[in-house]
Amino acid sequence: MTHEARSAEEPGRQRAVGGPRTGPPGNRPQPLWRQRDFGVFWAAQTLSVLGDSFALIALPLLVLQATGSLARMGLLTAVGGVASVLAAVFAGALVDRVDRRRLLIACDLVRLVLYGVIPLVWLFGPRVWLLYVVLPLCEAVGMLFAVGYVTVVRGLVGTAQLTEANGRLNATAAAAGVLGPLCAGVVAAWTGPAAAVGVDAASFGVSAACMLFVRFAARSGDDGGPAQRASLWQDLRAGISFLHGHPVLRSLTALLFVFSFLTLGLNDLVIYHLKHDLGHDDGTVGTVMAVGALGTITGALLVARCRRRLGFGPTWTGAVAVSGLAFAGLGWAGEVPVVAALSAAFLACVAIAGTCSMSLRQEVTPEPLLGRVTAAFWTLQYAAAPIGAAVLTWAAERQGTAPVGLVAGAACVLIAVAALFTPIRRSSRVHPRIVREAPPPQQP
Repeated sequence: MTHEARSAEEPGRQRAVGGPRTGPPGNRPQPLWRQRDFGVFWAAQTLSVLGDSFALIALPLLVLQATGSLARMGLLTAVGGVASVLAAVFAGALVDRVDRRRLLIACDLVRLVLYGVIPLVWLFGPRVWLLYVVLPLCEAVGMLFAVGYVTVVRGLVGTAQLTEANGRLNATAAAAGVLGPLCAGVVAAWTGPAAAVGVDAASFGVSAACMLFVRFAARSGDDGGPAQRASLWQDLRAGISFLHGHPVLRSLTALLFVFSFLTLGLNDLVIYHLKHDLGHDDGTVGTVMAVGALGTITGALLVARCRRRLGFGPTWTGAVAVSGLAFAGLGWAGEVPVVAALSAAFLACVAIAGTCSMSLRQEVTPEPLLGRVTAAFWTLQYAAAPIGAAVLTWAAERQGTAPVGLVAGAACVLIAVAALFTPIRRSSRVHPRIVREAPPPQQP
């Protein structure tokens, strides 16, 4: 698994096993495309997202096909969100205690089995209740994987290349997300949404196989240090305490709590708007989602450049503001190309803001705390998001997608305005005293 530690006896020694190679002192780090372990990891996650994009469309379509209810779609999203939040409470402590590589592989294999059950059961007829069992379990396991995923990237590339690495991971994942929704729409139209879920299950098997070939650097704390001896309650408090003590992360956590409440149900709202309000088929839904993924690619490719030129604060705040404007117009859009363009704009800005906040956490968090801080951040960020998804879809089903989207989008813009009165506005650069460079990799 991931071990990111530097031995006290050899404080500056670099071994050519896993992680980034920086070459002689003073040289620039090796380009990401030449780093083997990052490349394999990169490919594995791209393939996994390709499959995920099938389930992203197929699961809501299964519910809509069986019930015709947007509120039931939102309820499924909410149930999955609750499971994810509950898992996040313990995910950080677990990730910081166990072998991360084995954890990532195990998470992929569990999701392979769980998602694989859906198309098999659907052969005998729709069983909507099964989705309310499988999705929460998969979301909980997915949260464990996501926290582990964040903690290993710094060990693979180092702090100096974090924003670039995160941007590339997000960009190629979004590129897979372009092809995935298109194929998912075709598969769902030809053979039904259940078959599309089967593709997602297979993608987790491929991801697990690829992870077997990734070598991670040793991590600090694997020698039985305080992080391993602490109680679970102390582990949970440690992540929250770090967030509270860091002014920028504290402000981000509070603002993203509201943003997630407003936006978690957006995918369901767009699908319902396309199928119910505009009367289009599953293939159109897949096409719109694919165009939206192009926006994610654009945002992920631009984020490193934007952050270098503008700084963290202006980049994050501007991205949130524009995403709110795009959200506000989605429900009013009467043409498919307009819905697709606004979806792309929203996802581009979310990719920029999300990559910025994730990179900042990775940069400023001490390595032994990274899993717990990540899990605490996500737990607090998404604590109310499941309720928000249920409320958003319930309101849209009764009042219409246009007014609900307008109110939610305007509230997102207000979040950006509120950020101007927090330390986020002044965070053009990370304070050098709180940056912890990723330690050099060691021989396993």
